[in-house]
Amino acid sequence: MLDRTVAPPVQPLASVTLPAADVLSLPNGARLHVLRNSAQPVVRLQIVFPAGKWYESGPSVSLLTARMLLEGTRTRTARQIADTVAFYGASLECEQGFDRATLTLYCLTRHLEQLLPLVLDVATEAAFPEPEFDLLKTRTIQNVRIERQKNGYLASERFSSNLYGSAYPYGVTFDEELFQKIPVEAVQTFYQTAYRMPAAELFVCGDVSSTQQQLIADLFGQVQAQADAPITVASLSPVSSPLQDQVVVADSLQSSLRIGRLWVPPTHPDYHPLQVLVKVLGGYFGSRLMKNIREDKGFTYGIHASVSLREHATSLVIGTDVNAASTEAAIKEIRYELTQLQQELILTEELQTVKNYMIGKFANELSTVFEQCDKYKSLVFLNLPTTYYADFLNNINTVNDDQLRVLAQKYLSPEEMIEVVAGPAIY
Repeated sequence: MLDRTVAPPVQPLASVTLPAADVLSLPNGARLHVLRNSAQPVVRLQIVFPAGKWYESGPSVSLLTARMLLEGTRTRTARQIADTVAFYGASLECEQGFDRATLTLYCLTRHLEQLLPLVLDVATEAAFPEPEFDLLKTRTIQNVRIERQKNGYLASERFSSNLYGSAYPYGVTFDEELFQKIPVEAVQTFYQTAYRMPAAELFVCGDVSSTQQQLIADLFGQVQAQADAPITVASLSPVSSPLQDQVVVADSLQSSLRIGRLWVPPTHPDYHPLQVLVKVLGGYFGSRLMKNIREDKGFTYGIHASVSLREHATSLVIGTDVNAASTEAAIKEIRYELTQLQQELILTEELQTVKNYMIGKFANELSTVFEQCDKYKSLVFLNLPTTYYADFLNNINTVNDDQLRVLAQKYLSPEEMIEVVAGPAIY
């Protein structure tokens, strides 16, 4: 009989190997990465451009460009694009990030050939019709106004500005007045310079045949740039220093807290061991911050600590929403947990629990070819070695309590953190 009072044994994950990707250099300079898996008759095609916030020529230009991509081309209206995608039961969207913009198609394998011309049209022939452009600006402004009624949004916005500096691309905040003045010509110019097919990385994964792979290579490999040179970006460094700041929301019943600092990049030798330390602090439901501030004190429904990894800067952020009356007490407890990690060794049982959680979660994140491709993309865009994930597992398995205390002393000093509160005034 199964004894449900005894947990099942944990099997160690000794190593991990991502599926090998076929990489083709296309005639125009773009690269096509192919990861095959025939488990399901589905395929995902992503075209990734250097067209995120980092590269934009003016505030919010990259956002507008990405959102306008599906609003019509020279030969198709937005309605025709949407109807074609719906007819084949597919999904097509363009997402703007801090570093890149990604045009993503999901579809059944048997429909890929019919949809590729549409994807090519959207990627290379966007028309930016002015009526849709004006409507998009109006909707975006309305959405931001609604978001800025939320303490969490206000806290995150101010935290990013303080963390990176207001002139750094990751720290630039939305300016409604400037946004309203953006002409459609600025978006068209950014599209021509940043959405250059020769500078793109194409990723296709799933049940894709050799014939389909060649079709993709032929269609997208012949597209030349609309502009002579890619956008250039000046060399910048984030500028931040420890401080306490607040966005005063006088009548709010809650406060949103954001506490953190700039962090080491994934190529740093401390990065993998620090992942364990962050998990112990606030990276899962049984973390120290959750036990203290949620379960013991009852200040919040949830609190997290996480590492935000981007191509040009990495950061640690602790975030939570608390009852306004408990704001100062919650900050005090967060500082206490940071200090405890600096002063005391993590108990063996707690450390092993975190290691098991991290290894299990990592294994689960490789369960589909799409997730495997996402891991592979990180290697490409962050210029990481092919051994990166094997090194990650090895560091988790081998790091000890003494090493983690030394790292906490080096990186988790409360006095070196940026603290931002959005809510009733406390400072």
